[in-house]
Amino acid sequence: MPLILIKNENGLFRYGIWHHIEADDFFLERLNLSRAEEAELQNLKARKKSEWLCSRYLLTIVADHVMRGACLKDEYGKPYIEGSDENISISHTFDYTAVIISKKVCGIDIQVVVPKIIAIGPRFINENELKYIPQNNKLYYFHVIWGAKEAMYKCHGKKELDFKKHLEVSPFDFSQNCFRFEGRLHKDDCIVKYSLYAELNEKIMTVYAIEN
Repeated sequence: MPLILIKNENGLFRYGIWHHIEADDFFLERLNLSRAEEAELQNLKARKKSEWLCSRYLLTIVADHVMRGACLKDEYGKPYIEGSDENISISHTFDYTAVIISKKVCGIDIQVVVPKIIAIGPRFINENELKYIPQNNKLYYFHVIWGAKEAMYKCHGKKELDFKKHLEVSPFDFSQNCFRFEGRLHKDDCIVKYSLYAELNEKIMTVYAIEN
């Protein structure tokens, strides 16, 4: 079973990462899907279907609830567990899936580290962030900043955010071990601060956000 890791951070949040190599039947046999979930699944193409099944199964493991609640989506497409007061977030990259669950509003992003992110950095990194990025470590810093903004975007859950204009990541010192830093959303009169966490596991960068 390719569960890469599962962590519980002092009850504040729980998250897990799965390397997806199984056939869809592996997950279908272990999930008791609701009618709404079955209807959503039928509209997905092969790859999206596999990702969807993997994330729902991983959620059941990380949630560790007595009974599994259906994973549904609100009007903006943000996922939630039916009947639960906990918040969730889901991310996919290549054959990897990550989920996070917390009493607080949360978001997660997972990425396979690839050099091409440097070329697209100007699309999501603002001038303040460029000032603290070491020239000899753009690869990891760019991935952390992208992941942080993606995680904050998922926390917000209402779309219509400009990554460069509305989301900002405070200066940090990168470490492969889990480290904490700060970020915020500022759009019109809305200002929200987040605690951010990032860690590198081999080639996988995971970044998650918890609303303060």
